[in-house]
Amino acid sequence: MTALPQRILVIRLSAIGDVVMASPLISALRQRHPRAHLVWLAQPEVRDLLEYHPDLDQVIVWPRGEWRRAWREHRYRALWREIRAFVRQVRALRPDLAIDLQGLLKSGVWAWLSGARERIGLGSREGSQHLMTRVLPRGGDSARIGSEYLYLAQQLKLPTDDFAMAVALAPDDEDFARRFAAERGLDGRYAVICPFTTRPQKHWFEERWVQLIPRLETELGLRVLMLGGPGDRSAADRIAQAAGERLVNAVAETRLRQAAALIRQADLLIGVDTGLTHMGIAFDTPTLALFGSTLPYSDTTRDNARVLYHRLPCSPCRRNPTCHGEFTCMRRIGVDEVLGAARGVLAARA
Repeated sequence: MTALPQRILVIRLSAIGDVVMASPLISALRQRHPRAHLVWLAQPEVRDLLEYHPDLDQVIVWPRGEWRRAWREHRYRALWREIRAFVRQVRALRPDLAIDLQGLLKSGVWAWLSGARERIGLGSREGSQHLMTRVLPRGGDSARIGSEYLYLAQQLKLPTDDFAMAVALAPDDEDFARRFAAERGLDGRYAVICPFTTRPQKHWFEERWVQLIPRLETELGLRVLMLGGPGDRSAADRIAQAAGERLVNAVAETRLRQAAALIRQADLLIGVDTGLTHMGIAFDTPTLALFGSTLPYSDTTRDNARVLYHRLPCSPCRRNPTCHGEFTCMRRIGVDEVLGAARGVLAARA
């Protein structure tokens, strides 16, 4: 662009971990364009991560779930009215520049509908590349957390000296975390475990969490708090029943930012490849990430955060495991190994 953009639209609709990893772009854009009106378009489930960011002027939420519900219920006229109203809202932003970080058709359409004269797509596919004026590859060092977003920032000539993830909390979130910790007996030192994510091949085994929980208390002096969402209740209840009183089960009891505040105040986080785990790194909480079918990064950029990963000939299988449910890569991560690595990241903080 010959002139600096006055209005910038960033599009990353989901998911939690991806929004956390993309978050350094917000401050980088603000530093490069201090007077621009900076807007992020997202789905409702990640709004909590964005609405209190000091460098964002506005967050617009695409009510995708409501539209799907209206379609299922055959409320076609109401759906059409909602679509038209939302398109008008997006076009009213009048962005000079739209950046599609997701690179999918569902995100690229909004960049195109915004009317931005410059539309940059990151690794655009599914046809969305044809809606962009420029497409950049998902480049950079794939071992580094959030490398594709750092690479994008470099290509856009944004400042990257302090390209760090950030999750902005409201004062009420911090207050909630302190009250919750006191009420549930966590006002001393505590560890957070995040055992749940979207696919079974990314999970560690429930019996190993059950074995780990008492040892975190007896060997590391940490009470254990378990976090997760509403869809994780059944698995959480099984772990909680087996672990007994040593575990504080807060799965589905908190909003996303409240869970983030509990992670920020924790002494240690251990989790699988899920958004809450990536938050631990963003908050500089000593973090141990257990990876198997995926390896989104091995370089956490922090001395007090480490990835445990046992590479196999089939690794990473991502969405197509060939082990017939054995999940051997995750099975090779033992409880003793996790405890040893946890000691390591705790020592790095000290």
